[in-house]
Amino acid sequence: MPAPKNTVRRSLLVAATVLLSTALTAPAALAAPKPSPTPSVTPPAGMSTVGGARLGQPGTQVNLASGVPVLPKELSARSWIVADAESGEVLAAHNAHWRLAPASTLKMLFADTLLPKWPKTTQHKVEVSDLAGVGSGSSMVGIKEEETYTVHELWLGVFLRSGNDAVHVLTAMNGGVENTVRDMNAHAAELQAFDTQVVSPDGYDADGQVSSAYDLTLIARSGLQKKDFREYASTVRAKFPGETKKNKKGKKVRGSFEIQNTNRLLSGDSDVPVYQGIAGVKNGNTTNAGATFTGVAERNGKVLLVTVMNPQKDESNEVYKETARLLDWGFRAAGKVEPVGELVPPKSAVQAGAQPGPSASPGEAGGVVSGSKPVASAPAGGGTDGIGTALGITGGVLLLLAGGGFLVNRRWPLPDLVRRRPRP
Repeated sequence: MPAPKNTVRRSLLVAATVLLSTALTAPAALAAPKPSPTPSVTPPAGMSTVGGARLGQPGTQVNLASGVPVLPKELSARSWIVADAESGEVLAAHNAHWRLAPASTLKMLFADTLLPKWPKTTQHKVEVSDLAGVGSGSSMVGIKEEETYTVHELWLGVFLRSGNDAVHVLTAMNGGVENTVRDMNAHAAELQAFDTQVVSPDGYDADGQVSSAYDLTLIARSGLQKKDFREYASTVRAKFPGETKKNKKGKKVRGSFEIQNTNRLLSGDSDVPVYQGIAGVKNGNTTNAGATFTGVAERNGKVLLVTVMNPQKDESNEVYKETARLLDWGFRAAGKVEPVGELVPPKSAVQAGAQPGPSASPGEAGGVVSGSKPVASAPAGGGTDGIGTALGITGGVLLLLAGGGFLVNRRWPLPDLVRRRPRP
């Protein structure tokens, strides 16, 4: 039986009143919501145009022409980008500025921000409060309370095992989460990584924490200017200090255990071979972000950066497989394909113009070290396995040009890029 007209009118009036009241009393956050770590299944119609107008358009952007290889067919990622790490040219991209949850790839920004703050040999005794707030289910390297670690060991834990415990200890050394988040956001702004908003230094899922394939590539490119960053990102395995215990004779001893890099293109896996020329950078995986990865590789003097975010294909190691396909395409397409955009330089480089900088990699932990002398092979210190570290450091096209650390917009050489040695 249909409802009386006056009842229907009354219901509509009540509903309208509730909606109006909600709109008037809603906080500003509801009127202009923060970026969500769980975005819609489709990218926004309008995204940032940093680096070029085409990079702000949804969908795949590439200039296919005669002689340019077609893109790989089996790509399911929500967002990806292929860029020349030195010239900054973006060879192809897919939803490059889509703001998505970054997972542990955000640790690249953490490292790029904090690496210059302490020498490697700095020691820190871990307090209980240092590990407060580590998220449930976090990846851990195995930091123990009341044990002492060097900064070098903590960075190994960050890069190899993506250890949120190591991140929290370094965060505590930097004055805490609030201060570190502020530093990271400021550094992201300096890099013109405007899609990035840091809430948690370790990349653990947090409301409003986002980045983009474009930004993560910018961040990786900045990090790779630092010698320590390159070496940590390319280390395959290392010894990590364990817990102090008493042996059978009652003497206190501290052993160690091996940790291995979780970057499968660097360490390999049953269905993912080590990628030829790989030299880093960082992987991540959380509930909101899915799998994320930024990788850098070199072949025949060409250095490429690829970022892949959240493949939708449900297969083991899919993020690495799609990255490998895009790297393969990039090396074939380099020199043939017209770029669709560029990786912009930091704001300070724009302001300084093309003035030469110091002849060393800027911001290295423990001081500035000249990056102009090629080294054929060098062992890694601090218990790092030399065989398990990408240590083929050479000059050639990657030397700093005319002593400049950054030539605005056109070329940013990667000094002494750590390269993969052929495996026996």
